[in-house]
Amino acid sequence: MKPDEFEAAVQRVMDQLPDWVHQSMEHVEIRVRDEPGEEFGPDSSDLLGIYEGIPLTERSVEDFGELPDVIYLFRLPHLEMGLPRDELIDEIVMTLIHEIAHYFGIEDDHLDQIGWG
Repeated sequence: MKPDEFEAAVQRVMDQLPDWVHQSMEHVEIRVRDEPGEEFGPDSSDLLGIYEGIPLTERSVEDFGELPDVIYLFRLPHLEMGLPRDELIDEIVMTLIHEIAHYFGIEDDHLDQIGWG
């Protein structure tokens, strides 16, 4: 899947999210990169996505004016899974929703329990 096709798939997923999610994520950027870089840590090469920011559940008035939160989705690790196109789209959906859940303060343990880990 070419970069523009991957970005279009991410945009389609975003477009399908409920209005309340869009309203809550007003100051969150969604960025697509080919792969994670060293800034995400030495063990980041297999990451499909990552949320960087302060989860809503941990914010205070002192956080006002901070840089916007960012959700990164990494194209090449998704492609390396070797999935058929429809399953790849499903994996993009899972990754995006997983990272959005982190923005809302939902931890990995809970995501694992509900099947979104």
